[in-house]
Amino acid sequence: MSRILGDGTIVEMLYRPETRSTAFAVFREGEWTLQRQIEGEDGSTLVPFSPENNLIKNEAVLLPSEPRDYGSEKQLLFDIQEFLHRYVDLSPVFESIATYYVVLTWLYDAFNELPYLRLRGDFGTGKTRTLLTIGSICYKAFFASGASTVSPIFHTLDAFRGTLILDEADFRFSDERAEIVKILNNGNVRGIPVLRTMMNRQREFNPQAFQVFGPKIVATRSSYDDKGLESRFLTEEMGARRLRQDIPINMPESFKEEARELRNKLLLFRFHHRTKAKINETLIDPRLEPRLNQILVPLLSIVEDEAVREQLRSMAHTVQADLVAERGLRREAHILEIVVELMAPKNRPIIPIAEIAGLLLERHGAEYDRPITNRWVGSILRRLNLRTYKSHGTYVLPVAERGKLDLLCARYGLETDPDEALRVQSGDVGTSGT
Repeated sequence: MSRILGDGTIVEMLYRPETRSTAFAVFREGEWTLQRQIEGEDGSTLVPFSPENNLIKNEAVLLPSEPRDYGSEKQLLFDIQEFLHRYVDLSPVFESIATYYVVLTWLYDAFNELPYLRLRGDFGTGKTRTLLTIGSICYKAFFASGASTVSPIFHTLDAFRGTLILDEADFRFSDERAEIVKILNNGNVRGIPVLRTMMNRQREFNPQAFQVFGPKIVATRSSYDDKGLESRFLTEEMGARRLRQDIPINMPESFKEEARELRNKLLLFRFHHRTKAKINETLIDPRLEPRLNQILVPLLSIVEDEAVREQLRSMAHTVQADLVAERGLRREAHILEIVVELMAPKNRPIIPIAEIAGLLLERHGAEYDRPITNRWVGSILRRLNLRTYKSHGTYVLPVAERGKLDLLCARYGLETDPDEALRVQSGDVGTSGT
């Protein structure tokens, strides 16, 4: 439970395990105090969750115990990275990214879009240890796994508005997988709740909106089928190298206390920086697609180290290249390639859909497990926002749509050189693949 009041006062819930008590830390005019309750702006009284709350008591949700001095921002970043390095084996680039992502979780509500972190690898590659280590110092981290049912995840995210740490996020059953994909698809943009049908005491249907926006760190064995979701992740491939010898096999008793001390320092950091955090739009990379810029810029906005910024941009460009390469193997890419070729001659005002379908069948028919019909090809063209119309009883694509092709071809990793297309069409070179 947290609040930012109209006068800039920040309210955060604390949990002290040694006394099994909860309270509020209230930051106002540069000073913080501890309070058992506070008056809301609407006249209501806010009280913290009970220390007997199962999520808090069983450490499924991790909270700070009190604000602590962190020295300088540079020192805090060093402490976070040293903590991660001590307990998990990450690539140097991802270790830096994870360090800043931890900081982003404590400021996330200053932004409208967020990236996710993902650890991908087979069992025994250290995914769970890494989730526990990074998650233990994130903002109001909530731990769940593929063995969990989905409903508590919705309720906990809505109640605490913290960081979801999700292990084995592949999920066992297709309906659970679909539900978690809803959380991940809707949870990186503010203002898009997930609607779920609930029943009231009279057993009447009562749809409820669950707020799922917030940072998320997930571990999976494989990728998701939804390529839009895939573009939201900054991914570390686990198990790609031998484990460092200095990594402890078992967590020491001091781990929990070290993590709590860092959470306490990060709480004071949040108090000092939450109202200052904002998007730096000068960091938008014109070479990246809008979706990738959307998720990357919030993280770049809190990074001052230019070397780390370049590492993040490089990772984003790798993600984009992978997405473009995969799109290039899809039916849309096959059809676009043919359209570019057929539009190369300057004297054709229209392209019959039947001609596009005929070439698609000739070149790629064996790759499809469905009939290639004019209607199906026309539906894909319209999905690509290319206008078709009926002329003399047959559907055609006007050459006037040529202006849309450059962006579409860039998205699917295709060339739009008309001279090359003419050479292909005339048989001077072999048909280019995708």
